[in-house]
Amino acid sequence: MKLILVLTLLWREAVCGSPSVQIGGLFPRGADQEYSAFRVGMVQFGMADFRLTPHIDNLEVANSFAVTNCFCSQFSRGVYAIFGFYDKKSVNTITSFCETLHVSFITPSFPAEGMNQFVLQMRPDIKGPLVSLVEYYKWEKFAYLYDSDRGLSTLQVILDTAAEKKWVVTAINVGNLKDERKDEAYRSLFQDLEIRKERRIILDCEQDKVKDIMEQVITIGRHVKGYHYIIANLGFVDGDLSKIQYGGANVSGFQIVDFDDPLVSKFDQRWEALEEKEYPGADIRIRYTSALTYDAVHVMTEAFRFLHKQRIDMSRRGNSGDCLANPAVPWAQGVEIERALKQVRVDGLTGNIQFDQYGKRVNYSVTIMELKNNGPVKIGYWNEMDKMVVTKSDLYPNDTMGMENKTVIVTTILEAPYVMLKKNAELFQDNDRYEGYCVDLAAEIAKHCGIRYQLRIVGDGKYGARDAETKIWNGMVGELVYGKADIAVAPLTITLVREEVIDFSKPFMSLGISIMIKKPQKSKPGVFSFLDPLAYEIWMCIVFAYIGVSVVLFLVSRFSPYEWTLEEPEDGALPLTTESTNEFGIFNSLWFSLGAFMRQGCDISPRSLSGRIVGGVWWFFTLIIISSYTANLAAFLTVERMVSPIESAEDLAKQTEIAYGTLDSGSTKEFFRRSKIALFDKMWQYMKSAEPSVFVKKTSEGVLRVRKSKGKYAYLLESTMNEYIEQRKPCDTMKVGGNLDSKGYGIATPKGSPLRNAVNLAVLKLNEQGLLDKLKNKWWYDKGECGSGGGESKEKTSALSLSNVAGVFYILVGGLGLAMMVALVEFCYKSRAEAKKMKMKFTDAMRSKARLSITGSTSENGRVPVAYLRPGLPMSLSMTDLS
Repeated sequence: MKLILVLTLLWREAVCGSPSVQIGGLFPRGADQEYSAFRVGMVQFGMADFRLTPHIDNLEVANSFAVTNCFCSQFSRGVYAIFGFYDKKSVNTITSFCETLHVSFITPSFPAEGMNQFVLQMRPDIKGPLVSLVEYYKWEKFAYLYDSDRGLSTLQVILDTAAEKKWVVTAINVGNLKDERKDEAYRSLFQDLEIRKERRIILDCEQDKVKDIMEQVITIGRHVKGYHYIIANLGFVDGDLSKIQYGGANVSGFQIVDFDDPLVSKFDQRWEALEEKEYPGADIRIRYTSALTYDAVHVMTEAFRFLHKQRIDMSRRGNSGDCLANPAVPWAQGVEIERALKQVRVDGLTGNIQFDQYGKRVNYSVTIMELKNNGPVKIGYWNEMDKMVVTKSDLYPNDTMGMENKTVIVTTILEAPYVMLKKNAELFQDNDRYEGYCVDLAAEIAKHCGIRYQLRIVGDGKYGARDAETKIWNGMVGELVYGKADIAVAPLTITLVREEVIDFSKPFMSLGISIMIKKPQKSKPGVFSFLDPLAYEIWMCIVFAYIGVSVVLFLVSRFSPYEWTLEEPEDGALPLTTESTNEFGIFNSLWFSLGAFMRQGCDISPRSLSGRIVGGVWWFFTLIIISSYTANLAAFLTVERMVSPIESAEDLAKQTEIAYGTLDSGSTKEFFRRSKIALFDKMWQYMKSAEPSVFVKKTSEGVLRVRKSKGKYAYLLESTMNEYIEQRKPCDTMKVGGNLDSKGYGIATPKGSPLRNAVNLAVLKLNEQGLLDKLKNKWWYDKGECGSGGGESKEKTSALSLSNVAGVFYILVGGLGLAMMVALVEFCYKSRAEAKKMKMKFTDAMRSKARLSITGSTSENGRVPVAYLRPGLPMSLSMTDLS
C-alpha cells in the first residue's frame, strides 16, 4: 500500500507540477497489463522539469476506421508522439499518417515491413535468432505455422533461407481460423501433419494463439517424445508450460526479458507489490509486451528530456492539428522528435535499447530457452555480432533431485484389492484412508525413492484410453499426459499406445486376459451315477459282448464232443437212461458269462478246449473292464462336478446365447479392437455391435452383471482381478479357460519424468526381495473368503451319501421283487400243470404246493410220503408222479 501511495503522489506531482508534454496512447481492448505497465512507467520516469501527459484511447486495432478516428483525435489534441499497437489490418493506416504528418509512433507490436521513418519498433526482429536456432538443431524438414496478422516478413526470410539451404518447409497459415471451430481445426491440422510425418514444428504466433495450439497438441497426444516445437516469439516463459513440461517433447523458444538481470529483478519486486485492483495484470509476472511498453515510456522520457534540455521549440501552429487537412500539413518539429527518439540509448527490461535510422532495434540480445523437466532453462543467447552462442547444452538427468521438497501426486483408481477405502475411512485423512495392494506398493516405492506423496483417485474412474474422434486421453493416462499427476500406481496395463505418451516401469505383476462366468450349480449325482465311470457306448458294447460270448459258448459246447456226458448213477444203482447230456444250454451259458463278469464264478465250467478258450478271453476282458470301472468309480461317486457351459474363447465366439464384453476405456477393449487374429476380431465385431452394449464403465459393474445374468453374460478382464473376485463372497464366479494373452501391470510416469529411473529401480528391488509376491498373497489369498485356492477352483472329495449309491439299492430291490414275481409265476405254472396231470382242482394243487413250500410236507401231519417202485416203472419217475 505504501508503494501505491508513493506512485500516486508521484503521478499527481508529474501531472500538476511540471510543463506538459502531450503523449498519445492507443491500447487494444484487453491489454490491461500493458496499460498498467504504461502507467507505472509514466510515474517511474516522470521528471520534475517537465511532465508527460497521456491521452489514452481503447479501441479495436483491427478496425481501420476506429484507428483513423483515434489517431486524428490524438493528433488534434497536440500530442508530440503516440504510443500504441497495431495489427496487419491497421499497420498501413498508421504508418501512412505518421509519414504524412511527421508524427512519431512508438510500438511494441511486430516489426512492420518496409522502411518507416517515423515508426519506432520496440520489439526486436526475431528472424535472425529463429534461423540460427533452426540451423543449430540441423532441421532440414519442418512445418512452419504462422499468424498472418503479424505479417509475412519472417515467413519470407524462412522460405528464402530454405531455398538456399534446401530445407523442406510446410508453411501453414493459422491466423484466419474462426474462433468457434479453432480447436477442431487445430486438431485436424496436427493430424494431417502426423500423416506427413511432420514432427518438427515452428509456431510463429502470439502467446495467446500459442496457448490455444498447445492445448490441442496436448489433447491429441502430440507433446510426447519425438516431437520438437519452436515458439517464435519473445515471451517463452509468459505462457503456462507446466502441462507440456513432462510430456517428453522438446520445446524451444526465445526470451527478451531476462529475469535474472538485477534491473529486471528490482522491477519485478516493485511489480509484485502493486495492488491488482489498481493495476490490472499486476498479479502475474510481467509479459514481454508489457515490458516493451514500459521500456517505450522510458525511451520517450529520455528523448523529451533531451529536447527539453536543448530548448527546441516543439509548439504546434496553424492547421497542423488537423490530420485530414487537404493538403496535409506535416509538423515541422516532428523530424526533431523522431531523431531524438532514435538517438536514445538506455538499458531497459528488454536489455540494451538502441535504434537504427529506420527505427528498428539494433545491438540487442535474445536468450535461447529450452523446456526441461524442472522448467524453462537458458541454453544460450543470440546477438547480431556473435549470432547464436550455446552456453548450456547438457540435458538435465532424470533423477529425483529437487523432488525431496515436493509432494508427488500419485493418481490411482478405486479397484479392489488394489485400492480400497477403509471401513472407517472418515476417521482418517489423506493416504491413511486407503488400503490395498497398490497402497502398500506406493508406500514401498516412496520409501525407496525418498519422496513424499499424496494418493489421489482419478476423477472419471477410468484407466486411460484415447478417444477415436477427439484424440483426448481420459483416465489416469490423461492425468499423466496433461500434467495433473506425477505418477500412477494402479493396475495399469502396459500397452503400445500408452507407451507412446507415458513411460512405464518394469512390470510389477504379470497377467493376461481371462474369462469370468457365473459359477454353474454343482451337478448332484444321479440315481444311476454308478454307471458314469464308463461311457454309454461302453456299457452297450459290454451288453453285446456278454450276449455274444454266451451264444459262442453255447455253440462251441454243442459242437464239441467233450461237453456231452452220460449221467452217472449212484453207487450200486442201475443207470436210469443211456442218453448223453450237455450242461451248457443257452441259459447256463448266460449264467456262466454273468458269473464271470460279476467276479463270482459258477458251479459249472467248460470241459472242452474251445469252451475254455472262450472262458479265458472272457475272463481277461472282464478283468480289464472291472479294474477300469473300479478305478474311476470312487472319483465319480465322491466328487460333485460343475458342468461349465463354456471352456474357452472359442466356445464364446461360436455361440450367441451368452453375451460377453469388456471394460470400456481399458487395455482389454483395446486388445480386441487392435487384434488381427481371426478369433479375437470376430469377438470384437460382436462386442462393438451388440445391443444392449456389452461394455461396462467399471469392473464392479461387470462383475455384478455376471452375477445377475443367470449365466447369460461373460466378462473379459485381467486374470489377477478374476482370481481375486473368485475368492470374494458370495463365491459365485469362476475363471474358465486359459489366458488370452500375456502382459503386465506397470507404474506409469509422464514422459521424461525425473521419477522414472528411481521408480524402475525400486520395482526391480522389490521383486528381487520377494515383497511383490508377499503383497499378492496378502491381498488375494490370505484375505480370501472362499477357502484356500490360488486361482482355479478345486473339486473336493466328501463322504458318500445315499444319493450317490441310491441306484444300487434300487437295482437290489428291483432284483428281489423280480425274483419274487418269477417265483410266483413258476409256482402258479407248476400248480396248474400238476392239477391237469393229477386231475384235481387248481386250488387244491396250489394248496398242496403251498403246504409243501411252507412245511416241507404235502400231508396233513406234515410228513412226506415215501415212494415205492412198482414193477415196470422207470427209475426216473419223480415223486410228483407218484402222488
